[in-house]
Amino acid sequence: MTETQILDVFKKSEALLTGHFLLTSGRHSDKYFQCAKILQYPDHTEKLCTMIVDRFKEAEIDTVISPAIGGLVVGQEVSRQLNKRFVFAEREDGKLTLRRGFSLDKNEKVLVCEDVVTTGGSVFEVIDIVKNNNADVAGIGFIVDRSNGKVNFGFPQFSALKMNVASYPPEECPLCNSGSKPIKPGSRKL
Repeated sequence: MTETQILDVFKKSEALLTGHFLLTSGRHSDKYFQCAKILQYPDHTEKLCTMIVDRFKEAEIDTVISPAIGGLVVGQEVSRQLNKRFVFAEREDGKLTLRRGFSLDKNEKVLVCEDVVTTGGSVFEVIDIVKNNNADVAGIGFIVDRSNGKVNFGFPQFSALKMNVASYPPEECPLCNSGSKPIKPGSRKL
């Protein structure tokens, strides 16, 4: 799929929202990618995740890991296509951690998958989990890069769609300055 085709799927699925949004990162934006609206359709999920798989299929990968909740469907589908184990990190006391008996072994090759990256905060947290378990990050794959490549994780990375979507610290948000109040459509409560 081309980036134009991907953007068209987002628009047709009503997954690209316009308004005033509070992002998971705490920043504000006039655009919001609600990947769950796309990932509810298995054919879209398969096509988008195949793009990630194609980028990393030659890499040595033992396990795929994602942050809950946004990255779960992406990570599960990528791991299914690669026929590799899938684990996820979830928040406990505000911090991503491995729970449910999940673990990573020393030198295990791990592919990190996410749905949308703005600042990369959740992905950086997952990278820390991998490193703290003495495992190795094989790469980072995600559907939407809102930073248009500005966020660099320090490992091979791939996004199906790159866009430079403006986001602002709350105190500099022009939407707030015009009197608008942001809404929080995502999964994480701040």
